[in-house]
Amino acid sequence: MSERPGPTARVRVRELTGASARERRDDLATEEPLEIRLTSLDGARRTVAITMRTPGHDFELAAGFLHAEGLVEPGRIAAIGYCTDEDVPPEARYNTVTVRVRGPIPDLPTLDRHFLTSSACGVCGSASLDALRDRCRPVPSGDVVLTPEVLYGLPDRLRAAQGVFGKTGGLHAAGLFTPRGEALAVREDVGRHNAVDKLTGWAALAGRLPLAGHVLMVSGRASYEIMQKALAAGVPVVCAVSAPSSLAVDVAREFGMTLVGFLRGERCNVYSGHERVRV
Repeated sequence: MSERPGPTARVRVRELTGASARERRDDLATEEPLEIRLTSLDGARRTVAITMRTPGHDFELAAGFLHAEGLVEPGRIAAIGYCTDEDVPPEARYNTVTVRVRGPIPDLPTLDRHFLTSSACGVCGSASLDALRDRCRPVPSGDVVLTPEVLYGLPDRLRAAQGVFGKTGGLHAAGLFTPRGEALAVREDVGRHNAVDKLTGWAALAGRLPLAGHVLMVSGRASYEIMQKALAAGVPVVCAVSAPSSLAVDVAREFGMTLVGFLRGERCNVYSGHERVRV
């Protein structure tokens, strides 16, 4: 079997500073495709997603994606492993994850097409708020109370846990925190949606879903797919360093979530669920 790809790759660059130049090595965030396959105990098989990701925590990514898209609940997962099928070339085996499920493989219209995605766009099986209403319930109220001091400290605590970002400067991160600001888990990826899926998958495989009473902090903007995945995991509070989209705010208000944006230094905007922030 070929060597497993790592989260970083080293390249030679020419660095310009003023009128001078020098050759040096630079670390980049690795970007590789990941194919997620489902197999049943009776031998049926189907590819459900191909996404560009940073290698690492691939099994969590697969489990989190399947849960967030409403395809396979964690209790139905019998096993997860890298693919050793003969039709997969050795150099691609660490880029193919097979999830064995108990019961039949989901036969949904969305599976008639694959989730073909890049690291720049969201992996999103639900196209509208109507689709979310069909399978998600509002988060419980009164389960989290935050102080401004805790909010203001989240970006630095997230950044401190980003080991690969420190080398490359080119990764998104998602972190799960307690209401007191304690980091429980942090995941990195070139795709912001993948980072959240990895975090959800960590919780799913550990039997920690739903994530009521927790805070999700993301390093970029808050988009619809971020809110969709947080809602599917039962997270009541989502905080972002950058701006939310209009649809992200709609999701937060529809489902009783707290959404905080532009969380930088000692300022932020609370777009929904301000009752969870005690001033």
